[in-house]
Amino acid sequence: MFDVILVAYDGSENSKRALDLGIDLAKKYSAKLYVIEAVDVTVFENVGILPPLSAVEDMEKKAKKDIDQAIQLASNNGVQAKGEVLEGEPSESILGYSKEVNASIIVIGSRGLSRFRKALLGSVSTRVLNESRVPVMIVK
Repeated sequence: MFDVILVAYDGSENSKRALDLGIDLAKKYSAKLYVIEAVDVTVFENVGILPPLSAVEDMEKKAKKDIDQAIQLASNNGVQAKGEVLEGEPSESILGYSKEVNASIIVIGSRGLSRFRKALLGSVSTRVLNESRVPVMIVK
């Protein structure tokens, strides 16, 4: 049923639960597991400033550490996984990567935004759910 599982990860509690579920699905279906984290420098661009190089480097280091830990967790559970840090707006990065690896499902954590913030900003998980051509599982 699921040959290729893509987990969108950011180190948050909900994304950790999404990773756990992705690992379980990969074991159950003997599927390939991909874990990605997007470094979003557009947050700086949206307010009209250039990001300090150190801030971008810190974001990339954090993402790399998150992915390394996720891959190690998968390995500890008997699942081989490939991880990658992407740069760009998270929902676009997730959707683009899912097409690239021909994902059969995307597993993503819910951010749990307040109704007000969600109305203003939307959420990555909602956009991925609405625009994906494959099933999306949102984990709380």
